[in-house]
Amino acid sequence: MERLTSEEISNFIHNGYVKIENAFPTEIADDCRAILWKVTQCDPNNSASWKQPVIRIGELEHEAFKKAANTPILHSAFDQLVGEGNWLPRVTLGSFSIRFPNKEQANDTGWHVDASFANEEVDNYFEWRINIQSKARGLLMLFLFSDVSEKDAPTRLKMSSHFDVAKILEPEGEKGLSFVELAQRLNTISAKEEVPAIGKAGTVYLCHPFIVHAAQNHQGIMPKFMAQPALLTRNDFDINKATTELCPVEKAILIGLKM
Repeated sequence: MERLTSEEISNFIHNGYVKIENAFPTEIADDCRAILWKVTQCDPNNSASWKQPVIRIGELEHEAFKKAANTPILHSAFDQLVGEGNWLPRVTLGSFSIRFPNKEQANDTGWHVDASFANEEVDNYFEWRINIQSKARGLLMLFLFSDVSEKDAPTRLKMSSHFDVAKILEPEGEKGLSFVELAQRLNTISAKEEVPAIGKAGTVYLCHPFIVHAAQNHQGIMPKFMAQPALLTRNDFDINKATTELCPVEKAILIGLKM
């Protein structure tokens, strides 16, 4: 079974992400893309039918998506990054944002960090929260179902921004911050190198749960098909345990707090 190298794990800790090419077969990517085309009700051969800059699709329980998320190389990487067995297998891939070439600008391109647990008092995603233990969330994952070049609206990742987010979250304790509260504080982060999440269909980016990222408008020719689910954890992270027991996600949080 192919495993992440020590260099790849070090890059994940310090840069906030690792890119895995051929994480799932292109044939599965093709199957997933065909399903998504049908759900969008757009014609892949008629760009006049692509009338919106982005179409959002909810959970889909097709077997193709389950296969994409459960390849041996991904399972091995999950063990290496969040702790062996400390994750829940994905049976779906969450929601999808399909981005189309369009003169209209999308309204969801702001910098943010994905929240991980619900606010018990408010049933609204923008009130979901994130805390220093990254309660419930092990990774942010970007699954590419189409080839994505720099013109095809790749997700923008702020390299090493997870360190800064750790410092923002630490004083907030167990309660943490809401999605909106954290987004409003990201302007305090110093300038970071932006990395576009580009790659061939079948590529997966595994990102630290604290990484700052943003969508962007499509400047290419063919629509971009991607999912960005969370990898959920069985047990919350614990940055207070012995150093030898820390997984890479936990090590990165501690490094951020000490910087």
